[in-house]
Amino acid sequence: MAAFEYQALDAQGRAVRGVLEGDAERQVRAVLRERGLTPMRVEPIHVARTDENASGAPRRLWRRGISGRELALLTRQFATLVRAGLTIEECLNALVEQTESVHIRTVLAGVRGQVLEGKALARSMKDFPEAFPDIYRNMVDAGEQSGRLDEVLERLATYTEDRQALQNKVMLAFIYPALVTVVALSVVAGLLIYVVPQVTRVFVNSGQALPMPTRVLIGVSGFVRAVGIWWLVGAAALFFGARMVLREPRLRARWHRTLLRVPLFGRLVRGINAARLTSTLGILTASGIPLLSAMQSAVQVVSNLPMRAAVEDALRQVREGGSLSRSLGKAKLFPPLVIHLIASGEASGSLDVMLVRAAEAQTRELENWVSALTALLEPALILVMGGIVLFIVLAIMLPIIDMNQLIK
Repeated sequence: MAAFEYQALDAQGRAVRGVLEGDAERQVRAVLRERGLTPMRVEPIHVARTDENASGAPRRLWRRGISGRELALLTRQFATLVRAGLTIEECLNALVEQTESVHIRTVLAGVRGQVLEGKALARSMKDFPEAFPDIYRNMVDAGEQSGRLDEVLERLATYTEDRQALQNKVMLAFIYPALVTVVALSVVAGLLIYVVPQVTRVFVNSGQALPMPTRVLIGVSGFVRAVGIWWLVGAAALFFGARMVLREPRLRARWHRTLLRVPLFGRLVRGINAARLTSTLGILTASGIPLLSAMQSAVQVVSNLPMRAAVEDALRQVREGGSLSRSLGKAKLFPPLVIHLIASGEASGSLDVMLVRAAEAQTRELENWVSALTALLEPALILVMGGIVLFIVLAIMLPIIDMNQLIK
């Protein structure tokens, strides 16, 4: 029995979408007619294959994946149901009924349809690679083979939650400075475009010699008014142009290497990727997955290309008999603490435990560093914008003071 995504019309002519299970498309259409619906489109849910649309061009039947937050919640619910002793089919039924997202319900129904056909859970998830990453499927497969699916799902739920929490903390830490910067720049731009010309027109018409700050302010205001819109167009063109250029792997690798050399941002990139790598390797090896297979899956979580290349080179050296710590240490891209903890785990035979500790230590250090950085950014932004506003006020007040002195 497979899952089908349908689009139909009810008795009032309103569009209705949903998911049904059946042995064939004809059966699903018959069920829809029995419910008083007129089927317009019925398609089997299957991500891996492609179909052809009316124009003959191939298209994917399912494009969008599941967000990190949604996957973390789904995994925790799945782990709880499996721990309670429910079968895989019963767990999927409960999850389909529980979720409010049509997209997630459709994916789960597709997985359930594959399971009902006799496939293993990990193999059923393989048909939905955009929803369930390789790491996720490998861990589920290891849990099924070892008979410890409940424990593996618990670890996987904790892993996805921790990874999402780290991402949220880093993003939220920089939202406030970014908002302050945008608002401050908008206020300054409004002053230069609308307020300053109205005030300084009086000084220009008076014919008196203007102080240097006032002349600078008038020049900056005129420049912003004349080419301000072109600055916005140029910034947009630069943004989209950079995105197009960075699609080329060689240029993107060079850009990522440059980011690693930036004093503050480089440390942030190193910390995030090191935390991702160690936490992924730790959860995979703790679930019984061999180190080589774990490294092949963990390569995908490293977003920085030079660091990813270092992990791929380490994978080759480990496959040839080298140690993980020495292989990663040669690149000199990962924090020394991480390398030392991995070496300690290899020496003591508890690599999975030390990988988890390395991930926890790196995450704590990253959180503390981000908190300290944002704590410094906020007053720095206030001082900079306060200085700009002070300059504008002085440039306007100095001619007024000079006029009063002339009158006296």
